[in-house]
Amino acid sequence: MFRLAMKSLCLQCQCVTALPLNIRTCTTLSSSENQQTVKDLYDLSADVQKIRKFKGWVLHQSPAYTKEVAELLKDMGASGAIVAQILTGHPEAVLYHPGQMRTQRKLWMSVCPNQKELIGIIEKFPASFFTPSSHYDNQQNNITYFQTLNLNKRIITKLMASAPQNFSRPVEHNEVMVHTLQQVYQELGGEEANMKVWLQKLLSQNPFVLLKSSEVLRKNLLFLREKGFNTAELLQLLSKLRGFVTELNPDSMCQTMRYSQDTLGCSEERLRDIIVKCPALLYYPESILAERVKNLLSAGISISQILDTPTVLELTTQIVIYRIQQLRSRGYDVRTGNLAVLNGTKKDFEVSCGKLQLRRERPIFNPVAPLK
Repeated sequence: MFRLAMKSLCLQCQCVTALPLNIRTCTTLSSSENQQTVKDLYDLSADVQKIRKFKGWVLHQSPAYTKEVAELLKDMGASGAIVAQILTGHPEAVLYHPGQMRTQRKLWMSVCPNQKELIGIIEKFPASFFTPSSHYDNQQNNITYFQTLNLNKRIITKLMASAPQNFSRPVEHNEVMVHTLQQVYQELGGEEANMKVWLQKLLSQNPFVLLKSSEVLRKNLLFLREKGFNTAELLQLLSKLRGFVTELNPDSMCQTMRYSQDTLGCSEERLRDIIVKCPALLYYPESILAERVKNLLSAGISISQILDTPTVLELTTQIVIYRIQQLRSRGYDVRTGNLAVLNGTKKDFEVSCGKLQLRRERPIFNPVAPLK
């Protein structure tokens, strides 16, 4: 009996520690479900069974504001189906006080162009909107800071949606990393007139770069400089890597570069040129690169072709196999052709295939044939 009681107590403790901070201080955990919450969710066509399976603890909370939250979402332009989707995927929203929700809406609307777009963000990133009230001051300060950088409002909105951690922490953390990025950009020869556009592009492509260490960024750039990359090449790498250079380390880069040079049989100078074209050679582990090279060689592609189009190594093995098969069905032999046709997004590749199909179906015009 004692063991059973302890087990039950431990399970309840686990439930409590899983609660977000803004919920833990305002709600009470009950051993039975809040029947009013369950009824309201059913009335709103939310998937209660799914909620029970993945976030059943929400149904045991009191008080809950299911109807109020739903009404506020509808006032912002959400349809009934979207409200049901939001509450099914993020049922914690029903524990969000309506007053907090109005405050968050006002905050987001300071950078969001309209409520329709805000609903789209809540639909995709509900946890970014339903944040603890204790984060409000940091959110406000960070929005103000990014606005002083003259960043596009859409970029700030995207940052808030995809990387809310950047806004929940003190503004000083973001100031340090942004200052480091600007400083590095100028040290590497970037033009001040283009710095705002460069920073906006970097942050939109990788909003999590602000969560990384500025010391790691400088350490990795120093390593690459010691490997012979000049300032212009380093700026290209920093831009093409979209800030992911902060996730690398000298040991892993050294190992990958050694493997690439041995496998491709090129000089250090040629390797640097290849890496600038294909930064993937820096951040993919040796095992992944080995698998991709082996797959290309087994398809009859030569090392010299890979050297000419190294970006083909950025594609997964499955994508390469599929695209080679598609090209072969259209009469294109990658063993003798240019590998550039393999590159690009899915849409780019489909356009290339379409052009090959048209070329194959187009009748050959004979200028000396008599007209009928």
